[in-house]
Amino acid sequence: MEINIFEIAKSSPSGSAAVTFMSYTMMENLLKPDFFNTSNDTIKTMMSTVISATLPKTNYTKLTKPVNFTLKHIREFDHSGSLSCVYWNISEWIVDGCAVLETNSSYTVCSCVHLSTFALIMQTRGPQKSDPPLELLNLVCVIVGLVFFTLALLTFALCQWSPGVNNVARINICISLLLAHLLLLLTQKFLNLIRPQQVLCAVISGLLHFLFLSGFVWMFIEAVLLFICVKNLSQISSKKREVLSSGFLCVIGYVVALVVVCVSVGLVPEGYGSEHCWIKIDQGFIWSFLGPVCVILAVSSEYKHFHMGC
Repeated sequence: MEINIFEIAKSSPSGSAAVTFMSYTMMENLLKPDFFNTSNDTIKTMMSTVISATLPKTNYTKLTKPVNFTLKHIREFDHSGSLSCVYWNISEWIVDGCAVLETNSSYTVCSCVHLSTFALIMQTRGPQKSDPPLELLNLVCVIVGLVFFTLALLTFALCQWSPGVNNVARINICISLLLAHLLLLLTQKFLNLIRPQQVLCAVISGLLHFLFLSGFVWMFIEAVLLFICVKNLSQISSKKREVLSSGFLCVIGYVVALVVVCVSVGLVPEGYGSEHCWIKIDQGFIWSFLGPVCVILAVSSEYKHFHMGC
């Protein structure tokens, strides 16, 4: 706890001052976080023990500088929630005059302009109400998509109309999107079991990020191959085995997506594992997916216009 006791002593008529600090072990069971009234409907969790700081034997309680105190978290911190430094006022917790200075997964530093009984409360969004018709429609659409992806994959893998036609990109598009939709279906089906496992949820969101992104990369590769097929460029056709081999295409199709995911994990490791086990949209982390997709679409568009003008 940081308090400028010397300034208080100078302002006190007696020329001295003392501060009393107390920590209550079970007080949160009495002064419950539900007494923290807010306009939004959230789940409130007490994140610290209740503490109290007073200036005994003095009528001078004005602080020349805010008092800072560190509260240790007694429960696991949910990064999607918001923390509030509060103090007890007659019959409720309020925020007036208090603010969060610093926080991490273990503790939070609060600053208040007065002394009182303090605590740290976390607000998280409550579970969203389910919509059975919408969930059924989503389930049917995903299953239908899986069926058609499977049929397309079998068609491209088993039917080869011309030796000069390369189906590698089409096959891998189907594989990426088939696996992504299958994983998405299983995740949403067992979301209540997966969500408490934060590591598993983050891994699943990373896999979905990789699979959907690789699908877009393979779409770009397919666009390039179609252009080559239509233009029938002899200089590329003569080097087709060297430049456009299946192994080379697989390296591009999957390594590019893998690099993006690895860089995203390195820069923002907590960006995976949202409420629905997908990329978190806060702090702009969603652009780790939308950014590469926009670049792929922009390059494809410029590539098309460039060659149409030639």
